[in-house]
Amino acid sequence: MSHLISTADLAKCLNDANICILDATWHLPTAKRNAMTEFTEAHIPGAQFFDLDHVSEQSTPLPHMLPPQERFAALMTELGAGSDKQIVTYDSVGLFSAARCWWMFRHFGHPDVKVLDGGLKKWMAEGHPTQSGVFAAQSSHFSFGQSLAAVRSMADVLSVLQNQTAQVADARSPTRFRGEEPEPRPGVKPGHMRGAFNVHYATLLNFDGTLKCGEELRTALAATGLDLDKPVITSCGSGVTAAIISLALAELGHTDNSLYDGSWAEWGASGNEIVIGP
Repeated sequence: MSHLISTADLAKCLNDANICILDATWHLPTAKRNAMTEFTEAHIPGAQFFDLDHVSEQSTPLPHMLPPQERFAALMTELGAGSDKQIVTYDSVGLFSAARCWWMFRHFGHPDVKVLDGGLKKWMAEGHPTQSGVFAAQSSHFSFGQSLAAVRSMADVLSVLQNQTAQVADARSPTRFRGEEPEPRPGVKPGHMRGAFNVHYATLLNFDGTLKCGEELRTALAATGLDLDKPVITSCGSGVTAAIISLALAELGHTDNSLYDGSWAEWGASGNEIVIGP
């Protein structure tokens, strides 16, 4: 079963009370864009704004780390994203931050969640309706289930790299991976982990922001050096685009994978070994 929903299929069930649509748009700090402002100006009718920075652990300086279960449940209940709802998440770029929202729901045990393939960009290009403003959601209780998406710590990643028990797939751009451009967060050094594979998330997407599929997706992942028959830990700058790799793996039926939540924001500010270059 696919973890994606097409714009055409969402348009057919737009008024279905059993569906909760979440706009999970998030931008890198260097983009100087305000996702909430953009949401207020135009979003899919009935959507609520899923703020990655707000739906996070507030006691750490690391960006949008997974929140405690109780916080996630309370915030999702407020958004109307209850356990009895099918969740559809999207972002304004096409496929960038929506996969992180998808991954979080799966981590907290909600299996009925899909990513809008191509996001708001494709939705609007096809002439589907949007609305402006912010509207209160009808509360719907969220309760936890068995986790469907594993999370890894820095200690876990250190161990698997040393023992070569899993592959690390880094979703950042090649120039960031090689340390040729500065990281967007202060105090974070450029470069990558020794032994990591550079799986730039953009190579997994089509020109319209949709995810590649089937053999084309499998080929794109294999071209990076990843062995899809072995365990994978996904990583990126701060755990957002890592989830795009997680989504791609899920689409191919790969289940032995997890996400390094601290990602490079944590690793690049630590004393761990950093490699500059290919």
